[in-house]
Amino acid sequence: MLAFLATVAMTVVPFLVVITVIVTIHELGHFLTARAFGVAVDRFSVGFGPTMFARRDKSGVEWRLAWLPLGGYVRFAGDDNAASVPDQDDLDDMRTAIIAREGAGAEKRYLYFKPLWQRALVVFAGPAANFVLAAFIFGTLFLAIGDNVVQGPIGQILPGSPAQAAGFKVGDEIVAADGHTLRGFVSTQQFDDLRDYVAYRTGIPIDFTVKRGNQLIHLTATPAAVSESNPFGAGQAGRLGVALSPQAATIAARRYNPVEALGLGAARTWDTVETTGLYLSGMVTGRVSASELHSFIGTAEASGALTKASIDAGGGDVRAASLNVAANLANLCALISVTVGLLNLLPIPILDGGHLLFYAYEGVVRRPVSAGVQAAGYRVGLALLACLLLFATGNDLHLQKVFHFLRGPFS
Repeated sequence: MLAFLATVAMTVVPFLVVITVIVTIHELGHFLTARAFGVAVDRFSVGFGPTMFARRDKSGVEWRLAWLPLGGYVRFAGDDNAASVPDQDDLDDMRTAIIAREGAGAEKRYLYFKPLWQRALVVFAGPAANFVLAAFIFGTLFLAIGDNVVQGPIGQILPGSPAQAAGFKVGDEIVAADGHTLRGFVSTQQFDDLRDYVAYRTGIPIDFTVKRGNQLIHLTATPAAVSESNPFGAGQAGRLGVALSPQAATIAARRYNPVEALGLGAARTWDTVETTGLYLSGMVTGRVSASELHSFIGTAEASGALTKASIDAGGGDVRAASLNVAANLANLCALISVTVGLLNLLPIPILDGGHLLFYAYEGVVRRPVSAGVQAAGYRVGLALLACLLLFATGNDLHLQKVFHFLRGPFS
């Protein structure tokens, strides 16, 4: 029983912490930008459900801590339906009601009566906050831990692999991929960056800069999909089929000042944005298997697996295990934060990208999208997100062999 509770704690608690941080920062981006433009805000809540603690500040904002720690939300004044953008008739009625209740000019404090560019920035600030969070976390890890730059020649090339087909030879040293310098990141794993770069580029030709003797040459290789385990369970990833020579490899530990760390954090965030974009587009085109799509169940399982691995790596040293857990969960938080930011920018009604799409229409035709079109769009968007969530949950339950259990021994 104690072992079960410990497993649940290692799986659920890290997941709740990561998700709450990511969503709260996302909503804080909306909130701070809105307040900078003088938008009236009714509530900022960390968590959902019944209130645990609440207080109202001098500006009238209610700060709430709720019992269900699955993120949070910000509610703007007059935002009775946070999923929609009022059409012209709604705006006229809202303006009349506000003026009758609070006096002429009071409507200027409400989000929907702000200039279009301000409303668009308030919406965009949520995803932007996720990117800033990722850059801050990556930068902090560079500053606190540094990184390990792994250099060395290839010691093995698998027969029939993409590397062999591209003309790689034992003794070659891979310097860069598509112009990206390869280096270690908070890890002593050999070829850490190379593995990360090719993982989601299955079927995409990559231009490698290779040092052969005293010359730099370029070789083009297309990663092939291989099955391997990952924090989510089992999956496929692009691989070249090369291994570093352990005898000739060198690992140089590097430390950075705050400015260098922040720059590297921003660069790491951009690389993650690019990789995540490739991952999402690969699912649409079929290049990446849809079985790689995961829900909150898979995220919780991944956070639990990382926590357990970090504790095991501590070798019984509580301080070392704690630092490992903090570093690995912070890295996972940054990666998920980038994904949340990108997903929210998709032009799907109910997401921030859908709001921006409606604002773009308003900017062109000089009036909001009609209420009927918005309602239809949100129904389609909600249905699409629900289907994706169900599909992703099915993937995670399949990985946990739940369906195998339900089929029974005679299936």
